[in-house]
Amino acid sequence: MNMEEARFNMIEQQIRPCDILDGAVLQTISDLPRDAFVEVSQRALAYADIQLPLAHNERMMHPRIEARILQELAIQSDDRCLEIGTGSGYLTACLANLSKEVYSIDIHPDFLASAGERLSKQHISNVTLAKANGLQDLDQNQHFDVIVVTGAVPEYLPLFEKLLTLQGRLYLTVGVPPIQQAMLVTRAANDFVRTSLFETELNYLDGVVAPSHFTF
Repeated sequence: MNMEEARFNMIEQQIRPCDILDGAVLQTISDLPRDAFVEVSQRALAYADIQLPLAHNERMMHPRIEARILQELAIQSDDRCLEIGTGSGYLTACLANLSKEVYSIDIHPDFLASAGERLSKQHISNVTLAKANGLQDLDQNQHFDVIVVTGAVPEYLPLFEKLLTLQGRLYLTVGVPPIQQAMLVTRAANDFVRTSLFETELNYLDGVVAPSHFTF
């Protein structure tokens, strides 16, 4: 399978049709081999329009969703980013390509280990990986220009927005499957502008207690 051709087709057939036209985002996705961030057995599907399964019942997002997140965040070259949920390390790599530095946390040591190896092979050195729980271990004295939460929460949490710098941007998925809302939150002075972007479906962030469902 020609991976470069598959990557080109992914961009032209999945990403551009979703009005993802930001030049820096498209260049990043074109430059980074997504197949280098999946298991060998999954490489033939690395550029498919699907959510690829990961360990711990996690999933890698659709390529078009990853691209949409990057475009909505309008990442600048001097931005400092926080990623909550490292996963495969692919989105981490994209963030690193677009920004000054990335601090990425995950609760699973094996995700961090594999992501670290993959980032190193791509000569990406502006990422710090750490084992931490995004709901409990965040340092409230730290602030970031960009925050990406790669797991959903059933109800909106103000926890993450408090870590934003002025004009900082937060991406978060809120709601109960099968219909959840992708949200962009921007900090303006002491106010936060919360905008619903699109409907999606994402696994809950580790540590989130899923709401009870009653049947009659």
